[in-house]
Amino acid sequence: MKLAEKIRYLREVEGSLRGLDRPMTQQEMLKAIKAETGGSISQSYLSQIEGGKRPHMTQSTRTLLAKFFKVHPGFLVDDPAGYHTELTSDLRTTEGQLDVWLLQGSERFAADREVSDVLIKLAREKNTRGCVLLLGEILNTPGLGDRLFEALRPQSAEHGRSQSRLALSTAEGKTRRRT
Repeated sequence: MKLAEKIRYLREVEGSLRGLDRPMTQQEMLKAIKAETGGSISQSYLSQIEGGKRPHMTQSTRTLLAKFFKVHPGFLVDDPAGYHTELTSDLRTTEGQLDVWLLQGSERFAADREVSDVLIKLAREKNTRGCVLLLGEILNTPGLGDRLFEALRPQSAEHGRSQSRLALSTAEGKTRRRT
């Protein structure tokens, strides 16, 4: 994992730990660092680190962030190529890998707020693996996903059905014109 990913992940975890139900913003994090440690770093410097423009940081910044996030300073560097964290049980490793993967996915789908939010919620679940397996079972049961979606979000389900009807009628119209 790259340093930039680690910092973004730690902001996500810190936001969750503080009950924000979202990642801490960079500004919130910088204010908390100032209030809780007395130290400071600039928002632009933090942004460069998170954006990958600065793959390394100063020792004083590493120490400050490690103190704030309560992690070992050695964690705040890029992992070497081929590095694996499989030091715990297979299940815990799977949970951690799923959580990181889901949080990275939430960043990739940031333009689709609903999808991004669901990926973050899933990563926050205590039993992420179980949630993914449950989703698989729902999808394996014919029609269950559609019925659940309709029961839980009737407006979205109706929109999806109307889009399907529109696509079907358009396809039928094209077929009729060809014959």
